[in-house]
Amino acid sequence: MLASSAPPSLLFLPLLLLLPPPSLPADVVTSDPSVRWVEIEGAPLAHLLLDWDSGVLYVGGVDHLYQLTSDLEVVSHVRTGPHLDSPDCLPPIVAQDCPSATQTHNHNKLLLLEAGQGAESGSLIICGSLYQGICDKRSLSNISQLIYQTSNPVDTQYVAANDPRVSTVAVVITTENKQEGGGAGGILRLMLVGRGYTSKGPGDIPPITTRRLYPVVPPRRAFSQEEELGKLVVGSYSEYNNHFVKAITHDKHAYFLFSRRDMWHKKEYRTYASRLCVSDRSFYSYVEVPLLCRGGYNLAQGAWLGNHSGEPALFVVMAAGQASTPVATSRSALCVYKMADLDAMLRRAQEVCYTEGGRGSSGQEEAYIEYAVSSKCLKLPKVSLTDYPCGGEHTPNPIASAVPLPATPTYTSDTQLTAVTTATEAGHTIAFLGDRTGKLHKVLVRSDSSGDRYGSVSVDATAISADLLLDQEQEHVYVLTSSRLSKVPVSSCERQTDCQSCLTIRDPYCGWCVLEGRCSRKHECQRHTEPNHWLWSFEPTNQCVTVQSLQPANQSRDEPTQVTLSVVQLPTLTEAEPLSCVFDRLPPQPAIITGSSITCQSPQPELLPPMPAGSDHMILSVALKFKHVTITTGNMTFYDCGAVSRLNQSSQCLSCVDSVWRCNWCPLDQLCTHNHSCPNQHIIFNQRDSPGPASCPLVYALQSSALVPMGLSTTVVLQGRNLDVYTDQAQYVCVVEIQGIQFNLTASVEKTPDNTHIFTCSPHQFQYEVSQLQYSAPVYLRRGERRIDASPGLRLQLYDCSAGQSDCSQCRAVPEEYGCVWCPGSPAPSCVYNQSCSSAPADTCPPPQITQVLPVSGPLEGGVLVTITGSNLGMRYQDVVGGVTVAGVQCEPQPEGYQISTRVVCELQPSGKQRKGPVLVSVGNSLPGRSTQDFTYQDPQLLDLVPDKGPVSGGTRLTIRGRQLLTGQTTDLRAFLGRQPCYIVEEVNDTQLVCQTGSSNHTGDVMIRVFFGKAERIVPDVAFRYLDDPVITDATPSESFYAGGRIVMVTGRNLDVVQQPIIAVWVEPLEVQRVKRRKRLALLTAKQQLVSERCSVESSSQMTCPTPSVSPEVKVKGVWFQLDNVRVHYETIKGKSFMYYPNPQLYHLNRDAPYRFKPGGVIAVEGQDLTRAMTRQEVRARLGDQECEVKTLDNTHLYCEPPETQPMSEDDGNELPALKVLMGNLEVDLGLVQYDSDSLLSPVPLAAQIGLGAGAAVIILSVLVIILMYRRKSKQALRDYKKVLLQLETLEINVGDQCRKEFTDLMTEMMDLSSDVGGPGLPLLDYRTYAERVFFPGQQVAPLSRQLDLPDSRRQTVEQGLQQLNNLLNNRLFLTRFIHTLEAQQGFSQRDRGYVASLLTMALHDKLEYFTEVMKTLLQDLVQQYVAKNPKLMLRRTETVVEKMLTNWMSICLYSFLKDVAGEPLYMLYRAIKYQVDKGPVDVVTGKAKRTLNDSHLLREDIDYSSMTLTVLVKNGVEVQPCPVKVLDTDTITQVKDKILDQVYRGAPFSQRPSADSLDLEWRSGQAGHLTLSDDDVTAVVQGRWKRLNTLQHYKVPDGATVALIPRSQSSGGVNQVFQTGEKTPMLEGEEEEGLRLWHLVKSSEDPEIPKHRKSSMRERERAKAIPEIYLTRLLSMKGTLQKFVDDVFVAILSTKRPPPIAVRFFFDFLDDMAEKHGIDDPETVHIWKTNSLPLRFWVNILKNPQFVLDVQVTDSIDAVLSVIAQTFIDSCTTSEHKVGRDSPVNKLLYAREIPRYKQLVERYYSDIHSAASGCYQEMNSTLTELSGSFASEMNSLVALHELYKYINKYYDQIIMSLEEDSSGQKMQLAYRLQQVAALVENKVTDL
Repeated sequence: MLASSAPPSLLFLPLLLLLPPPSLPADVVTSDPSVRWVEIEGAPLAHLLLDWDSGVLYVGGVDHLYQLTSDLEVVSHVRTGPHLDSPDCLPPIVAQDCPSATQTHNHNKLLLLEAGQGAESGSLIICGSLYQGICDKRSLSNISQLIYQTSNPVDTQYVAANDPRVSTVAVVITTENKQEGGGAGGILRLMLVGRGYTSKGPGDIPPITTRRLYPVVPPRRAFSQEEELGKLVVGSYSEYNNHFVKAITHDKHAYFLFSRRDMWHKKEYRTYASRLCVSDRSFYSYVEVPLLCRGGYNLAQGAWLGNHSGEPALFVVMAAGQASTPVATSRSALCVYKMADLDAMLRRAQEVCYTEGGRGSSGQEEAYIEYAVSSKCLKLPKVSLTDYPCGGEHTPNPIASAVPLPATPTYTSDTQLTAVTTATEAGHTIAFLGDRTGKLHKVLVRSDSSGDRYGSVSVDATAISADLLLDQEQEHVYVLTSSRLSKVPVSSCERQTDCQSCLTIRDPYCGWCVLEGRCSRKHECQRHTEPNHWLWSFEPTNQCVTVQSLQPANQSRDEPTQVTLSVVQLPTLTEAEPLSCVFDRLPPQPAIITGSSITCQSPQPELLPPMPAGSDHMILSVALKFKHVTITTGNMTFYDCGAVSRLNQSSQCLSCVDSVWRCNWCPLDQLCTHNHSCPNQHIIFNQRDSPGPASCPLVYALQSSALVPMGLSTTVVLQGRNLDVYTDQAQYVCVVEIQGIQFNLTASVEKTPDNTHIFTCSPHQFQYEVSQLQYSAPVYLRRGERRIDASPGLRLQLYDCSAGQSDCSQCRAVPEEYGCVWCPGSPAPSCVYNQSCSSAPADTCPPPQITQVLPVSGPLEGGVLVTITGSNLGMRYQDVVGGVTVAGVQCEPQPEGYQISTRVVCELQPSGKQRKGPVLVSVGNSLPGRSTQDFTYQDPQLLDLVPDKGPVSGGTRLTIRGRQLLTGQTTDLRAFLGRQPCYIVEEVNDTQLVCQTGSSNHTGDVMIRVFFGKAERIVPDVAFRYLDDPVITDATPSESFYAGGRIVMVTGRNLDVVQQPIIAVWVEPLEVQRVKRRKRLALLTAKQQLVSERCSVESSSQMTCPTPSVSPEVKVKGVWFQLDNVRVHYETIKGKSFMYYPNPQLYHLNRDAPYRFKPGGVIAVEGQDLTRAMTRQEVRARLGDQECEVKTLDNTHLYCEPPETQPMSEDDGNELPALKVLMGNLEVDLGLVQYDSDSLLSPVPLAAQIGLGAGAAVIILSVLVIILMYRRKSKQALRDYKKVLLQLETLEINVGDQCRKEFTDLMTEMMDLSSDVGGPGLPLLDYRTYAERVFFPGQQVAPLSRQLDLPDSRRQTVEQGLQQLNNLLNNRLFLTRFIHTLEAQQGFSQRDRGYVASLLTMALHDKLEYFTEVMKTLLQDLVQQYVAKNPKLMLRRTETVVEKMLTNWMSICLYSFLKDVAGEPLYMLYRAIKYQVDKGPVDVVTGKAKRTLNDSHLLREDIDYSSMTLTVLVKNGVEVQPCPVKVLDTDTITQVKDKILDQVYRGAPFSQRPSADSLDLEWRSGQAGHLTLSDDDVTAVVQGRWKRLNTLQHYKVPDGATVALIPRSQSSGGVNQVFQTGEKTPMLEGEEEEGLRLWHLVKSSEDPEIPKHRKSSMRERERAKAIPEIYLTRLLSMKGTLQKFVDDVFVAILSTKRPPPIAVRFFFDFLDDMAEKHGIDDPETVHIWKTNSLPLRFWVNILKNPQFVLDVQVTDSIDAVLSVIAQTFIDSCTTSEHKVGRDSPVNKLLYAREIPRYKQLVERYYSDIHSAASGCYQEMNSTLTELSGSFASEMNSLVALHELYKYINKYYDQIIMSLEEDSSGQKMQLAYRLQQVAALVENKVTDL
């Protein structure tokens, strides 16, 4: 619904979707529930207009126009499209005349209000993108009613841009009608329109034009652009492509705000404000100034003319541009420009250009003439501007200021701001800013233009349109987003319910209206002008009305009183305006105001709420109210004196008169009261009024002893005072409480002269069950029922001598006043009260008794503490002083360790020698006590320690070995490294001690010291060395699976100093339990845990760590390496977290039966996620008791090569071996493997088996073919097709095992290569070389590398002429005429066309946007030609200049794509092909190879060859290192040299390695055996007229031989180098040498090639047909091996997972537009165009010639393979069905099964680009601009121009004639300008 009050009628509107506010993301500051919105059609909605008179809203979008009320109810809705239209055609559109016309959407471009004049009602102006941007007028009251519409517009009525992406703005102005007179009071109403440049449609509409609105008297037309109305004249429309943002009028001027490239200075994009006098019909007054928003914000996005500090100001939201492009980034800002400053700057520019020639007083240029028009700044009289403020015919125009108007951003944002509007509230300026994410930000703009954002509201999820408007009341903002119009309140004051929250929101709109008790806007508060009535929210010093003090703050609840409140910020009131006080929730009391004080009456006692339990007071709120509004509140305390005494029963009087409240005590009434009188007269006042507590009746002391022995009849005597107040006859009773039981003892009273009362309690024998010596029992006095107060702490101390005194010494140590004695009587001696001992108490105690001594050993130096426990060890410390000896040596007792009778602690003294003996303790004269244990003086020794080094951070566990280390207690043991403690971590034994080092602040050697008490020992001759902490620089891999065990290779420094390196994983187990309530899943997190594994240190720079195993149910929180005390988190090493993944899955080989394996092949294991956290090198596979060598591993497959013979089983219960795969800790049993028994038993060699098998297969297939051919001749074609496919499948199955094995070998090889590629290993050519090879293929010295070859005398003139030629080429008419003229000449060959196209590409490389436009123009001409003939043939071959221009354009635009995306897979494919080709023999003379994809380059003979490894000596700096290189024994010496160079310079660009011809190969055997090998020497074998090239076989070089490459000596230069293999130049004919012909592997005359057609015989044809069946296995094997790499290249080129290159999207859009324009609806034609323009024109070229992109050598054998792959790519791009038959070329047969898949890839690529949203026009221009700047310096444009001039010279007359024939050319004097060029370049005499 729309808000809460939608009328029922809205429910039936079909075009409206009314919804509640959307839910918002968490980062939104507020989501205002009061935002109303309506969803409407026409996304993206473009414009919003508000009629200020009626409050009606108008919205324009795509194909829709809406009229809504201010409450967003739709009043009227009009559809404005789609209609049949084309931007290339002029209206009215007739389908027959405009083939490109289609149903086109109408984007609203302008929505303006034209006010009425007099009785005439106003109208709504609507302009759309259809029909070249024509406009309508509609009724303001009902938009469905048309006022004006033209069905047949003329070209002067085209107003808006016909492109949805190009901006249009306008403003309606009214001026005097001077020319026409009459009219409505001589009024002329016009519309000033600013629009951007459009490439389609009329190209001559200026950026700013004036359109007629009123009066319209025939023949004049509405919206027409008439000559006398004025326009902004521009020299180049495309260069001055203004992006308009806003048009406004202010003070007799119209202003335009726009951004464009600064064509005068730095060519950067800037924002400009331009101004024009409203009355100026000739645009004499046009002047513009750049707006500078500091911080790099250069592109205006939205603007608003508002007020700032009472003055008009322009508020502009700016974004920072992306590099030098018009693309806005998210970084943006609000800048404020005062209109006065802007006008002053504009006037200054006018003045400087009128009177000072454009230069200021400093001589700096301040103003200039813009828009490439022929005017210039002048020096007119100084009064010119005053006389002609709006310019005149004689004043220069249009003027641009070179000095920008600067502003500092008011507010900056990281989200792109798109809209701004402003409001003034209570004198403050508030800006509302919309952004790209649909948020509306509120910013207070201060007077100094600084800003303060105080809130944000999320309105929608799409960008906010630039039309942001406030309603008439300035209470709501209308916000337009893609498909929604929202009404957002400017503030949320009313939602704040109290003063504090109102002031806290800091909203400049809000303030607290005190007397109304609400948060409101200032004008809403009735008395806001009076002080303290309205408190502004944004003022930080403001505070709410508060009660500062309250008198009295405390009051008895039983007594009402007057309460005075002192209030801060109290608003002024009149006497007639009453205030009231409200206590808690009680009825209000009237309040009397006196200044800032307010007086109220407190409530009656019966009205107060009850007192809380356990408390003597309560706090009530006191609210100050104005009518029903609470102004402020305070607190008042009410107390209850009765509760004070009730809560303190033991001393009621004392607590009453001593309390903080004003309470008095009535002793006779036992009453605590607030009154000052008592019922029974006598009263004791509170401490604040009198002595108070001193007057209370009180038992204050014990006269008898407080010590009362147990079990003895005792009399207690108490002393009291102030007891005379009691005059009744009640008796006194003493009460003693023991363990909750009261003992009442009658008391007799005796009064002394000093008024003290003595109370003698009757005697009593006290008993209690307790284990301690004494018990404290309270005692007090009672008189009748009254309890007399007792002093706090008045207690009897009951005691029992026998409790806790177990021996004589303890008993006698009890203080004398207790009267305890040691009684030796029966049944056993004990401690009793002296009167209870029946016999004589003991005077002395028995001798001491020692039960334990700890420790029993100590160092010779003493210093350790010895603890002696026992009994009768003295009654006090002094008893044992000097009486303790240990092994005959005095031991000094310590007072702090002494316990009476039971413990003595003494400090051991030095003994001087080792000794042993008991411990003796003497007390007084008694016999000494002797220990049963002997104490030993020992001399501990330290021998050595391990390890002797560790990191400075500590954590190393040191083992110190020695003797008698258990000396003293372990607590006496302390170890130190220098001054740093070493913490003892294990239990010490007699021979070793283990401690952990602490950290040190420096490295170096330190001594190890161990203290036994105070005795110090050191480890002799050994120091511990602190070394630098270990540092980890890398740790790979960065992931593991849950089972763990994956080895992490850690590299760094000082790793060997660590004693116990571990890898630790911090995990959080997650226990998931189902909780039935509400069926929710409760996640209970258990305690965090650590799992770790020990690492093993390999060296100081390397260690290996197996990853710990973690449970899949846990969450990994962190991984780190613990290196002793150094902790290194994995994130700090790699910048990313260490990841744990689920375990890889491997599937069983066979479910039930054992897996059958044919020896010689590989076992393929399937699985899932095999490479997610694992590499091939880490995986081990075991078959039985032997290894199965893992050859390759990808995500779903593992290939391993088992042994040739079946291994033994490791399982006793089974004979067959099981295949087990080990990945870290993961061991997977994949089932049993059984070798084929035939293979195991057969005596026939494997090679023979394969040969027989293949032969039999061929024979069977041949027989089948013949039978099938003759049986069904009628279905021949179909059967051929199926049969060939069947053959292919059969053959592929036959070579499957071989393919897999080849593939695993190749993958193993490529793994190493992968590490090179991507880094420096990808040998990409630099842009210059790349361009040279693509633009000028096959040319030895391309123009890029040449310099202008001219004599110095002519150079300057010629260069000047060439520069003028460059200017001419920048004229589109000249360039197209020039190209068409050249193409019309018969002598202008195809090679010339390509050459000229490339020269033009070079010359215009710095203006690629222009180059692209010219290319498009020429292509449009080309399409026009072919549409008339056969459109499918277009772009098939490079027969025109534009087709080569297209090739070059694609090459420029796709260079970065090649570099970043396609280059790597292309290089991998090249390396894979090279590796595979080189593995087999390659004939160096014919270029044929055993391993190839090309049957015409297949080496068909069976050549015997074997692989061998040479040890090549490579000089690396000073040292010589051996390097193994694999070669074939059939390789020629040059081939060997090439392979060696490949290995030694692996990954290096080909151009940077030495040539094989510059080096000799030397075979070294033993000390002196050095033999130089070469392809041809005296040892070469000659048979008849054939000479064979030398191979390693020829020289009998053994496997493992040592060779070296040495620089070729000058002397041997001519002999060895008989021939060489250059790029793609095999020696097909052989070199004639004395009539001899060279051969290598096969003689060329015996080449089984298919003879030429005319010579062919039937037998030869049959033989040729047999070739595929016989040799297809080799081709298939090669194909299968390379398949992955071919796929990778094709996918890289054709994948749409990443966005296709912008150039491809742009050009395909262009082709689609061309097809649409010319009515070509055959998708096949467009597919062919796209194929011819991109895959065939560019990619095939790159696939066949990787040397265009990569610095590599493409030999003939590699080229042959690439040709087949390129042909496959071509076949994949064709639309025709791909059928193969017996006569199909072998190349097509090879990829018959893959081509359909590739076709789908191509079709998906084309369709994805087609279906993706177009609109890459702007992005393409930005890219071209960037490319122009990036690579222009690489181009030698002068040489290119000079070369082009040669063609001009050759066809000079024809070109001149062509230019003179063209009327536009004549106007531009193109022929004349060319003649000037000719005169300069070659002194050509012209008819100038």
